[in-house]
Amino acid sequence: MASQGTGYDLSASTYSPDGRIFQIEYAMKAVENAGTAIGIRTKDGVVFGVENLVQSKLLVPGSNKRIFTVADHVGFTSAGLTADGKHLAGRARDEAENFYDNYKQPVPVKTLAERVALYVQAFTLYSSVRPFGLSSIIGGIDKERGPQLFVIEPSGMFWGYNGCAIGKGKQFAKTEIEKLPLDTISMQEAVEEVARIIYKAHDDAKDKEFELQLSWIGPETNNVQQPVPRALYEEAVRKAQQALEEEMED
Repeated sequence: MASQGTGYDLSASTYSPDGRIFQIEYAMKAVENAGTAIGIRTKDGVVFGVENLVQSKLLVPGSNKRIFTVADHVGFTSAGLTADGKHLAGRARDEAENFYDNYKQPVPVKTLAERVALYVQAFTLYSSVRPFGLSSIIGGIDKERGPQLFVIEPSGMFWGYNGCAIGKGKQFAKTEIEKLPLDTISMQEAVEEVARIIYKAHDDAKDKEFELQLSWIGPETNNVQQPVPRALYEEAVRKAQQALEEEMED
């Protein structure tokens, strides 16, 4: 970065002469170094998948989850600083509860994404705080709009997607998602595709071992955010590993 070290990166409220806020760009670097997270919106629901890098062999398997339920019909995951992700998931829960208390109905997914994005953007305005070091995915099912999927960036911008990826394997995952028939793919097929993409995006030579986390929201779960059933999870992992082995043989 041309202006790095000249003092313009000491505060999130300071612009560089060329109109950049370096701390937001540094936050994006934290996202790029994190395990890949994927969201896919099918015609019926939403599927989440996460490459959760294992930092120590002493950790209890499944003890450091990155997919959260923020409302019965909404799921949340992130890539970047894990502590920031857990805090933002808690904030999303508070926003969902606040909406229900005021309007006596479940929060629309887009409204929740907008509220969380405004909260993230507020941390780019003041010198006394730092931007969140993560990008996040919010997905769920609205009664009126059906399946919805959004990505929130460290700058506070949020975008609606049919399929999205964040983290170090983002570019490869996006390319693979673009090949999928998202308008016709079933929820079970989406689970298998997400597992396959994450296994292919993982770099065994550079990255540590990882735990695959899969979650879905759709008719199979009565439109409630839930982990993928164990039998389907194991089948998706088996097919992903088999596809990876066949590709390496070729």
